[in-house]
Amino acid sequence: MRHYSLTGYGVSLGNNQKLMKDLIDRIIALESISKELEPTEKERDRLNQEVQAYANTFIKALKTKPAYTKGEVNSDALKIDSHQHSLTTLLEHYSSEVADQGIKPASGGHLGYIPGGGIYTAALGDFLAAFTNEYAGMYYGSPGAVTIENELLDWMKGVFGFPKNAIGNLTSGGSIANLIALTAARDAYGVKNEKITKSVIYMSPQVHHCIHKAIRIIGMEDVQIRLLTLDALSKIDSEKLKETIAHDLENGLRPFMIIASAGTTDTGAVDPLEEIGAIAKQHHLWYHIDGAYGGFFILDEEKKELFKGIEMADSLVVDPHKSLFIPYGLGAVLIKDKEAVFQSHHYTANYMQDAVTNMQINPADVSPELTKHFRGLRLWLPLKLHGVQPFVACLKEKLLLTTYFRSQLEMIGFELGPTPDLSVSYFWYPVLEGDENAFNEKLMELIHQDGRIFLSSTKIDGKFVIRMAILSFRTKITTIDSAIVMIKTCLSAAKSHFGI
Repeated sequence: MRHYSLTGYGVSLGNNQKLMKDLIDRIIALESISKELEPTEKERDRLNQEVQAYANTFIKALKTKPAYTKGEVNSDALKIDSHQHSLTTLLEHYSSEVADQGIKPASGGHLGYIPGGGIYTAALGDFLAAFTNEYAGMYYGSPGAVTIENELLDWMKGVFGFPKNAIGNLTSGGSIANLIALTAARDAYGVKNEKITKSVIYMSPQVHHCIHKAIRIIGMEDVQIRLLTLDALSKIDSEKLKETIAHDLENGLRPFMIIASAGTTDTGAVDPLEEIGAIAKQHHLWYHIDGAYGGFFILDEEKKELFKGIEMADSLVVDPHKSLFIPYGLGAVLIKDKEAVFQSHHYTANYMQDAVTNMQINPADVSPELTKHFRGLRLWLPLKLHGVQPFVACLKEKLLLTTYFRSQLEMIGFELGPTPDLSVSYFWYPVLEGDENAFNEKLMELIHQDGRIFLSSTKIDGKFVIRMAILSFRTKITTIDSAIVMIKTCLSAAKSHFGI
């Protein structure tokens, strides 16, 4: 390759023909290398075929592979180096070091945490969004992408009874969605400086930990947090909430926000949303509902009554990558107070002056993100291809599978938590003599070692319990039957270990 005497890219060449020729030669030489980033149509076909073949193999194997594998990753296979590698080799590394390790989030056997499964047609949406490289931050840049995202948000407003003039954002998940909502609440009530230590937020002890994280991030670490009394069903006790607010007011504090859950991650409980909404309205408090896990169960007509009052919220978070089965990560936030959101997120810059005039809300004005991936296509495409009914049927199926699983566990001799509102529940094996928590911890360890079906654990009032979260669209009745077989095997081993 030729050596060039040009010391910088901004040098003025004037009429120097030799320097101009050197510059052109250098550009052409680099072009011959950089063009590898644009595969030919034939090469694209070959790459697509390899990925498609891997996808088919992966999906077929989900039914027979364990839902959890504890292993060590060979990090050497994943290191970045200066060499070129074939896609065949890279797919092999991906399979062995990524897809075959840890929890299998795509598996129907993933019954721990909050699974969703990741429907295939959503992946096609991601593929389209990636190769067209649409920018979904400003209407000016991609009016179609922003319109799609705003149409999805309008659809959600209709689902949850929010007014048309509410605004929203499609986020990476519930954490950022909750962050946006809590920031809006902070700004709407002017919670800053000396007001922070006198301000009070009310929430369930089972609220998702991202709420606490968001409070810290937005500078309210020193706010007064009231972890509320729960009833026997792990729901916020509305009467106790009234008493707590009254006590704080009497003591000169400044209540400003109540956070309720439409499906907690520990027990799947839906707080009494309408009762809490009335309390929030009476005291002029910001009412936030975290429905990241359970919100979309409102689509089931038989569950609508459970969500009565959700329309009263000032802000609402839901996660399509949970109860709409979309791949990670897609969350959403709806907020009624536009000005409060704009207070935090709406900024202008000289270099963006061409983009300021449009007829729609810019996603970048409602979020910390300016560079915004067109994540809405992963939901819009499946909803348009399949319609809403298959999603509703899937939600109903998970509710019935939860009932079925609980009945099977009871027949084996397990104790069960309260009848759940949705598809999260918990159970434990009673031990008459000895440490019951230690026994169930050992049982959980054996279940993880087996790995055919993945379950998780939590603690309820100090009791170690095994937790089920039935939400993956691939979870079927045969999955639950397999789980029961596995649990029986592990239970026998646990009894043997403890000499029971």
